[in-house]
Amino acid sequence: MTEERTGTGGGPTGRRNADGSRASIRAVANLAGVSPSTVSRALNTPELVNAETRRRVLDCAERLGYQPNRAAQTLVLGRTRNVGLIVPDIANPFYAPFIKGVEAYFRDTEFAVFLADTDEDTETESRLAEAMIERVDGLILCAPRMSGTRLSAVASRTTVVLANRTSRNAPSVLLDFQPGMDQAAAHVHALGHRRCAYLAGPANSWSNRQRRKLLGAACAERGIELVDLGPYEPRFTGGYRAADEVLAADVTAAFAYNDLVALGVLSRLTARGVPVPGEPGSSGGLSIVGVDDVPMASMTNPPLTTVAIPVNALSRATAATMHVLLDPGARKAPPAPPASELATRLLIRGTTGPV
Repeated sequence: MTEERTGTGGGPTGRRNADGSRASIRAVANLAGVSPSTVSRALNTPELVNAETRRRVLDCAERLGYQPNRAAQTLVLGRTRNVGLIVPDIANPFYAPFIKGVEAYFRDTEFAVFLADTDEDTETESRLAEAMIERVDGLILCAPRMSGTRLSAVASRTTVVLANRTSRNAPSVLLDFQPGMDQAAAHVHALGHRRCAYLAGPANSWSNRQRRKLLGAACAERGIELVDLGPYEPRFTGGYRAADEVLAADVTAAFAYNDLVALGVLSRLTARGVPVPGEPGSSGGLSIVGVDDVPMASMTNPPLTTVAIPVNALSRATAATMHVLLDPGARKAPPAPPASELATRLLIRGTTGPV
């Protein structure tokens, strides 16, 4: 028998029939003794169909190897089963495990993840968000740089979940920087540092403002003078450029916005023959503290002291929050882990030492 290959909410997917055609929604309807529209409701909006009918439809669909056509479902239900993920810079090694974590979470769900990179450009970020709204059911924005007004506009048009950024119009999954920054300030204070620099990241970065605020409070509490330098691009080249300004600032230690900036500083100081962290009793050395704990932070010489971010927990929590919002009945995990799982901590390595 030749089966019709199209239908409401269905399409050419599933097991092939003897003539090479695929099981259709009409074939399922004929076998179950219901209309194609009832099959569509049973598969897509089961709450509208009584339990006995739904079980019969599902059994027949399984026997025929029928699977709903995603494109047809989009037309019928207005849902794409796609999630958009926008990150500031996929070349930054911090974002790689975040991206992998989100994709891993959604891999065994009905949702696919579409990735976009803004290259640290606010206008590009806004443009990508606007373009993806019509193609996805929700947007995950990781450390977005756009203004609060633009962020609210995006959130008014689709489901949005923020990672490491707050907004009154969208749920957020936030890192706890308090313990990490407090430990970093206590560490350099114990080493005798009293005048330090903060190498700022992007001026429009909410995360940069949070790090500076918490670090500033921790330093003030211990009598450490914190000199502001920058902003610098949050890349290796930004840190390389910052190094000379750090030396001119007459400080003994530097806190970098992230590890890439810290590694750029380390490279430039090494090229100039400036010891990091320097020998006790000698002059001219400098201690460096980064943030993120990217893989190469432990591979440098000396290895980088850094405030480690639990990026895997951050990605899982963000993905789970989005999943619950898009499909409350398919909750895979709690929408957010305990706060302790999102807390930062200092990893003391080789780039910090006594004044």
